[in-house]
Amino acid sequence: MANILITGAGRGFGQLITDSLLNKGHTVVATMRDTQGRNSDSASAFQQKGAIVVEMDVTSSESVDAAVQTSLRTTGGIDVVINNAGVGVLGLQEAFTIEDWHRIFDINVFGVQRVIRAVLPHMREKRSGLLISISSLLGRFVLPFYGPYNASKHALEAMADNYRIELSGFGIESIIVEPGAFGTEFSAGLLRPSDTARTASYGPMADIPEAGLKSFEQHLHSEHAPKPQWVADAVVKLIDTPRGERPFRTIVDGMGMGNAIAPYNQAAEQAQAGIYGAMGISHLLKLNTD
Repeated sequence: MANILITGAGRGFGQLITDSLLNKGHTVVATMRDTQGRNSDSASAFQQKGAIVVEMDVTSSESVDAAVQTSLRTTGGIDVVINNAGVGVLGLQEAFTIEDWHRIFDINVFGVQRVIRAVLPHMREKRSGLLISISSLLGRFVLPFYGPYNASKHALEAMADNYRIELSGFGIESIIVEPGAFGTEFSAGLLRPSDTARTASYGPMADIPEAGLKSFEQHLHSEHAPKPQWVADAVVKLIDTPRGERPFRTIVDGMGMGNAIAPYNQAAEQAQAGIYGAMGISHLLKLNTD
């Protein structure tokens, strides 16, 4: 069994993943914001199930550092980090202000970097560890009206891949889970663009994002829609997979998008292997398991 820290455990995929890991007998540090407020019910339920609940705001380096140190003292070590905390968007890309973009990247990208930087000295010292980034299929292609989210997940993919290369010699794995569309609470927290005047200037097109979401939501909550639990099951399976045998990217999808993205992922890895071979650094693609 492993000691696992997960961000954004209070709802959505994070809640399902935490429950599933606890059911498997893992020691789970469930981190979230506002454990005494809006997430108090989730925090209390997890504590009753044996989780260690720790307050963490991924947009604050001080909060992240304190939470990681508390987790290390409490568990004696962290084997796995699941970077799950994230926020989505809906709206015309031009209407998102620079401040909007900062907020989105502060959670989806910089927050991940804060958590990884806080835990890596410990993992490098023991020369083992597993970093799991919950990305999205929208980190591999874009859909209109999700612009800043698309960009943040593309950035997350690059960050996780670079860590995979730079940490392989330390025996630390960095892998990605790419969910498709699922009916979770994620949609309820979507950020809209702040510049409403810029949105209005698009005329009838300005109504398309909200109308499209309404239709999409109906499908995602229908009887035959993909089950969010599939993502939690995939994460549990990856953790249970022997070290060095985990794929870098794992697609979890029930709507057909994943079937189109899988060949793209394979081609990207083949291209990367070829370029690294030509540069004489192929060894960086291999995890050191000694």
